[in-house]
Amino acid sequence: MGIISIEKADHLFWLGRYAERVLTTLTTFFDFYDEMIDGNEEAYKVFCEKIAIPDIYGSKENFQQSYLFDRQNPDSVVSNMERAFDNGVVIRGELGTYPLSYIQMALDSLKGEGGNAGAPVYDLQQVIDYLNAFWGCMDDQTEDEQCRNIMKCGKYVERLDLYMRLGYPAGAVEKEFSKLVNRLHKAGIPYRVDHEARLAQIIRMGEGWRDHENQALHALWNLFEVM
Repeated sequence: MGIISIEKADHLFWLGRYAERVLTTLTTFFDFYDEMIDGNEEAYKVFCEKIAIPDIYGSKENFQQSYLFDRQNPDSVVSNMERAFDNGVVIRGELGTYPLSYIQMALDSLKGEGGNAGAPVYDLQQVIDYLNAFWGCMDDQTEDEQCRNIMKCGKYVERLDLYMRLGYPAGAVEKEFSKLVNRLHKAGIPYRVDHEARLAQIIRMGEGWRDHENQALHALWNLFEVM
């Protein structure tokens, strides 16, 4: 693993996962939000089922507030953003000040929106913009290639997991898997070759991969020997 300790690699990996979790789930949230506005008030239940979080909300209004802004809800967007920031602070030296500042701004935006229940949900586009800026800044400012590769392993593991759960087209799933494999082979962290091969076999079935979704998710979850 070169000069990067196992502990720091873990923080890099989970920074990538949590940042991507917020980005992808928040982007997808808007589709379900639109559906709820259009009259399907229980669309949030489908969202919870797809991303495998408990439905503790009881109403679309409570879901909107708690899922996005409740810091006591471990599944909320703001809670995941806090975890991303906490991992980033530990590896500030490897990450750099500018990339971390975008994580901080995304978190501050969520905390600010949470303090104003009447704020338009679409103002959350700013959080998405900050996270996209984080990844762009990280590519430009984080000098250590191994750090970037480990973070992007976390990013693409999370994105692939969510894309499979949320029913993205097979082409999109295969594209993200290819990105993961590219980073996986460069990151210098231990992983299970047999799980990579099984995941590749399933995903390359095209739309037929959905018949083996549980096996694919199992292979993805168990891909790394550490983390």
